[in-house]
Parts: sequence; structure tokens; C-alpha cells
Amino acid sequence: MASGNYNFFKKMTISAHQPEYLPYLGFFYKMAAADKFILVDNIQFSTGDFQNRNRIRTASDPKGWAWLCVPVITSSKGYQKINEVKIDNSVPWARQHFKTIYFNYKKAPFFDMYEKDLEKIYSKKWEKIADLDESIIFWLKEKLGIKTEIVKSSDYEFLGHKTDLIVELCKKFKADTYLSGSGLMLEGKEHYIEKEKLEKNNIKLVFSEFKHPIYPQRFKPFLEKMSAIDLLFNCGPKSLEILQSGSKI
Repeated sequence: MASGNYNFFKKMTISAHQPEYLPYLGFFYKMAAADKFILVDNIQFSTGDFQNRNRIRTASDPKGWAWLCVPVITSSKGYQKINEVKIDNSVPWARQHFKTIYFNYKKAPFFDMYEKDLEKIYSKKWEKIADLDESIIFWLKEKLGIKTEIVKSSDYEFLGHKTDLIVELCKKFKADTYLSGSGLMLEGKEHYIEKEKLEKNNIKLVFSEFKHPIYPQRFKPFLEKMSAIDLLFNCGPKSLEILQSGSKI
């Protein structure tokens, strides 16, 4: 943890993440634990990451889960910002995704409560992956009952990258603490975050200790790291309480 005088900042914790498609529970745990959550949508799009795909629980697949992947048109030049990437609407991906979700969750206890909203999202023609992701994220945030304010980095003129970007975000929103995902602590490495640079700017670095909850799932055995819709469709209004159970920062 950083030490020093934090009087320059308000007592505020922020967290940030790239927009993801149908994010998993750890994404929303980190959001709920922060005072402000920044969707960093103007950094490089990562092929094979979660910006255009995620997993849902299924009955028929041998693994018990399946990818839902939104086809995108990537640039031949290599570098492309997330909010610049267009969806390939030459294939009927939206109809296929909703159909797959419907047939695997139609008998889940709370699916009927959210079906119309979800169908409305998939009925719209989306041009860019960031717009689709952000629409789903805002919808899931509301249905989970998370009160954290969300802002998009593309609405501001941030110039830094990696740790420098974190410093800019904290200064812009007058935050004294940055909440990072626990994945950055793999094998004792903190990857792109330069802790010393945060300390010099009087910013505390805190790691999320998200513990995946076990809840009544439509199919057995229980599988972790599905899209957050899995919890929502199975547990409805109790989802946020379940999401936050056993976890801490």
C-alpha cells in the first residue's frame, strides 16, 4: 500500500476496465466496490480477449459452457481502438446469440423477468462493439442494483498509457485509491502497474480479492466464470447480495 498525505484527493476509490461483452461476475464486483468505474474504451482492441466474446452455461456442450463471440472487422494496420472496432453484421450473430441464450436459460427461475429487455438489446443493429458492450454493461449494472457511477475514458482527453493513465484517471476524478483486479497479482507480478509511480502521486493501490460465489445454477455441476447473466437469470433480485458475499477489497 502507498503511504503519505492524501489531502489533495477526496476520499474516493476508482476502478477501470475495458468494456467487455457480457462480462463475468468479477467485472461487476470490482464495479460495485468502487465509487466511480471508468470504461476504458479508447485503448487498443485485443483480438481473442473478452471485448467481443464471453461464456454462458449450456446443457448440450461437452464442457458445459459455450462461447458467444461477436464477429468484428479488425484493421489490417494492427492498432485499433476498442471504440473504433466495427461489428461484422454480414452474419446473423445477434439472432444466434439470443437464441442460444434463450434455449439454455428459458427454464431458469428469473429468465422471464429479463427476457424482453435482452431481446430488445439483440434486436437493435449495432455498428460498433464498444456501443454493444456498453449497452449490456449499463443494463446489467441496473438489473444487478449497482449504484456506482460509470464514465467512459473516451469522453475525456487522457494521454497516458498503463500506469500513467491510472494516475491521470485518479487525478481527474480526485481519487485517492485505485482498485485493481486480482488477476494482476498472478505469480507475484503486478504487470503493467508501476506501484512506485502511484505512490509518488499519493495514490493507494488496492487489489480486489474477488471470490467467485457458488449459487443455484441451471445445470450441474456448478461452473465458475460464466457471464453475469448466468447469476441474474438464476438468482434474480438476490444477485448483488450473492455477488458480494465472501469477497472483499
